[in-house]
Amino acid sequence: MKSLLVTFALFFSAFTATYAQGLKLGIRAGANMYKIDGKAFDNEFLYGYHAGTSLEIMFSKVIGVQPEVLFNQSNTRTGYSFDTLYKSINPGTLKDVKLNYISIPILLNIRPFPFLTLQAGPQFGILMSKDLPLLEDGREAFKNGDLTMLAGVQLNILKFRVYGRYGIGLNNLNDIDNKDQWKSQSMQLGVGFNF
Repeated sequence: MKSLLVTFALFFSAFTATYAQGLKLGIRAGANMYKIDGKAFDNEFLYGYHAGTSLEIMFSKVIGVQPEVLFNQSNTRTGYSFDTLYKSINPGTLKDVKLNYISIPILLNIRPFPFLTLQAGPQFGILMSKDLPLLEDGREAFKNGDLTMLAGVQLNILKFRVYGRYGIGLNNLNDIDNKDQWKSQSMQLGVGFNF
């Protein structure tokens, strides 16, 4: 699955670069606000961060795509009902969870004005590590991948980029059982620079 996503991203980038009018490599970094919806989790956003690279590919002055590769650290917290839903866990085993993803967003860019870009598209997340084991027998609780739909806006100031995005998870992250659906929500605020 991981190699398929990476191969797809590389092929897509190479194909679109062939037909692009404008091609700009950039760097991105910023803050994440993240939570997992579900009875087992606390209903609040916690902070994390993201950093990585981007490739702005403009087919015209108005339409383009922007694939990125980002390291995303996402933090969340379990709620009071977690221990009652999953009885195999010792009470208090888990409160704070830190999930580290390699994320590959592929955004459609619509630029109605030179200084403003509207963005939307899918983001494929590959879970790299989880800081705490959830179950006594060592099974992993979170699925290895996350599919998110992103929408946002980006301000273009010379070579600098300032952006905000909202993401909603499309798949269930719960890899324990079907007692509770775990779906992610995120907000990103960041800055970038294009070379």
